[in-house]
Amino acid sequence: MEAPAAPDSQAEQPQPPESSTSAARSVGLELTVTSAEQMRELGRRLAKLLRAGDLVMLTGELGAGKTTLTRGLGEGLGVRGAVTSPTFVIARVHPSLGDGPPLLHVDAYRLSGGLDEMEDLDLDVSLPESVIVVEWGEGRIEELTEDRLQLVIHRAVGDTTDEVRHVTLTGLGDRWAGTDLSVLSA
Repeated sequence: MEAPAAPDSQAEQPQPPESSTSAARSVGLELTVTSAEQMRELGRRLAKLLRAGDLVMLTGELGAGKTTLTRGLGEGLGVRGAVTSPTFVIARVHPSLGDGPPLLHVDAYRLSGGLDEMEDLDLDVSLPESVIVVEWGEGRIEELTEDRLQLVIHRAVGDTTDEVRHVTLTGLGDRWAGTDLSVLSA
């Protein structure tokens, strides 16, 4: 019986099976935020990771801090205009004041349908050159792209003044697979 051959450094090593879709690739991070200013700062830090073509989906109860986080994103991206909730206008475009991408801020709260109802917003057309942030997008925009960053903001509900928020960030798809989200916890 022959002894097994020594491993060849150039020999092909077994690889774990790859997922059939890039959406199955994900990276995540959990953070605790204790004030509105910290939520805004999280948005400013997150803006440093974003680029044209990125879709950010925000989920959380009313008053969780979705718009506050987006306000920080707008500051970090250096866009024009005050970032406020687009609930009644559905979407607002904030052009860049420099050479960065514009911010398209969408509030899907009042939209009852899925991506079909959102087609009038032309998100698919705007996505390649913009950073798109969609509040209340869960179940409505997932078909837009496999590559997206999902943020879920949990807060205490009921009669409370507790400002503590637990934020779960999940980067989905190839775009986020190599992104180090831990820089957001600095």
